[in-house]
Amino acid sequence: MYDSGRDGYIDLMELKLMMEKLGAPQTHLGLKNMIKEVDEDFDGKLSFREFLLIFHKAAAGELEEDSGLLTLAKLSEIDVSIEGVKGAKNFFEAKAQALSSASKFEAEIKAEQDERKREEEERKHRRAAFRELKSAFTQ
Repeated sequence: MYDSGRDGYIDLMELKLMMEKLGAPQTHLGLKNMIKEVDEDFDGKLSFREFLLIFHKAAAGELEEDSGLLTLAKLSEIDVSIEGVKGAKNFFEAKAQALSSASKFEAEIKAEQDERKREEEERKHRRAAFRELKSAFTQ
């Protein structure tokens, strides 16, 4: 909803807009600290997994009382008595769907990394074989 760039991440400006719309504006430094607190891959923006980590940490009591993330978690909670069961169902189905697609994305990244490693090993093997042949000719 707040990913205006449609890149699958919430960057600093998108987080700023989100917090303003939720009625809890933050300073630039506060926003940076919010991202830093859950940014597992240190890319300076929030992936969906990192966004969900906010709620996990809030539920576990791992966020500071004055943290903007705790404010975000409290403002983003779903109240079944207000939203109704269907609203809550849609909310959690959307989260589950996003997690599923995130794990597919992670699997694709892992496959690409494995392919690169395999290609690099193959390249090393070819170089070693070439050096061996080259040494046979130079003697």
